[in-house]
Amino acid sequence: FDGTSLGMVADALGLPHSAIADAVGDKRRLYLTVMQRAFEAERAALQSAVDSCPQGRACVHHIADAYLDFHAAHPYIRALWAHRWMSDAADILDLEDRYPRPLFRLVARKIRDVVPEGVNVYYMLGMMVWTVHGFLGSGVLAQRHGMYRADDPKVLEDFRTHLHLMLEGMMAPQR
Repeated sequence: FDGTSLGMVADALGLPHSAIADAVGDKRRLYLTVMQRAFEAERAALQSAVDSCPQGRACVHHIADAYLDFHAAHPYIRALWAHRWMSDAADILDLEDRYPRPLFRLVARKIRDVVPEGVNVYYMLGMMVWTVHGFLGSGVLAQRHGMYRADDPKVLEDFRTHLHLMLEGMMAPQR
């Protein structure tokens, strides 16, 4: 956002600057519209996962799978948030309250009864989000050389298995 002008957007689309301005207004309005649409798509996916959740801990895994699959299929949405997390569009102050917070609340309400006492549901969800975004954005070091990347279906499934193990570890009874 910070390094892109509306003129650059128009040039990338092969349109006159005035066409972009007439269609969406200024750069800020365009950004807010894009973030709103990204939120609506993610909310629909998570709402569907919440509505179809199996009982117990399996619900946590079901939602994690839906989150992973959504972001693997929509890399541009992950990229929008990655830029935001690096202080892009920092002058727009309420995006986290408008978009991720309602999604966290939606999921937290659904899973809070299966998360053991002493485990902060928001921290658990945050760790899931950071882990998924980190993996999708950069992959995992291969054992010998190179990287394992999410565009390899086997690697994605291996990551899913480890994501489930991480979540199970957080839900293990405290000793």
